[in-house]
Amino acid sequence: MKGSSESMEQQGFLQWFSLKFPTVLCFHIPNGGKRSIKTAIRLKAEGVVPGVPDLFIPSWYCFIEMKRVNGGSLSEAQKGVIEYLERLGYTVIVGYGASDASEKLISFLKEKKYV
Repeated sequence: MKGSSESMEQQGFLQWFSLKFPTVLCFHIPNGGKRSIKTAIRLKAEGVVPGVPDLFIPSWYCFIEMKRVNGGSLSEAQKGVIEYLERLGYTVIVGYGASDASEKLISFLKEKKYV
């Protein structure tokens, strides 16, 4: 999906994922996006943490941070959270588009012998 937004890439990845792994839960952690100041304050009080990856697959202890194909980059907050999660033993995949994320996930699953 060259030229696609991060949201479109994530939607594409999730469509692929649900077809490939229909019995495996993968869910979105809605930490990003434009919000009013009032909403941002409320969400922070409710536990929203900047930098947490976009998706989580509990069965495989795997987080996925989606980025658009062109120009996507990690923020300092994302880098810090990813380092923290990896120290705890989680896998974090940074996918630059739906295809990249799916390829990296398949490689991870083969390496861990999940598939």
